[in-house]
Amino acid sequence: MHQPDFSNFPELETDRLILRRLSKNDAEEIYQLRSNVEVATLTGKTPFVDVNEAIAYIDKIDILINKNECIFWAISLRDESALIGAICLWNFDIPKGTVEIGYELLEEFQGKGIMGEVIVQILKYAFEVMDVETIIAFPSSENMSSVRLLEKLGFRIAPDHFKNTHINVPGMLTYIFSRTAKL
Repeated sequence: MHQPDFSNFPELETDRLILRRLSKNDAEEIYQLRSNVEVATLTGKTPFVDVNEAIAYIDKIDILINKNECIFWAISLRDESALIGAICLWNFDIPKGTVEIGYELLEEFQGKGIMGEVIVQILKYAFEVMDVETIIAFPSSENMSSVRLLEKLGFRIAPDHFKNTHINVPGMLTYIFSRTAKL
């Protein structure tokens, strides 16, 4: 894995979706994603209480992308610009070739195969463009839909020896997907 350079932001596409750079126009949807108390509990985060927190979050993500410390895509349906979810690669460990994946989807779009479609595209990007060796996910064992999705895509439970910055995640699991696995 080499030091990533996101100065030319990589917009990606799937059959149904556009993966694009986050913008201030996404503040309301980011607020919806991040103000959900149940989701916040499963991710160990404090729920947002107003849209200004979403705007500050968008600014923070923009800075991290500009510093090549993460890559964060807003997910939109092909024929609509509204954000329906997000996915990111972050927590880069360049010497070990590992990155962490994180994702979220508005409730009304869950259970439609959208996140599976997105993760497959992100895995290809991570392996082919970033030259990553291993992708790590840290879902809560209480988030069974996320656990099932990761397992369906070929992620496997791993020993907990990867750099982990999460706290307060109930029953946190460590899943990995290696370059040598089949997509």
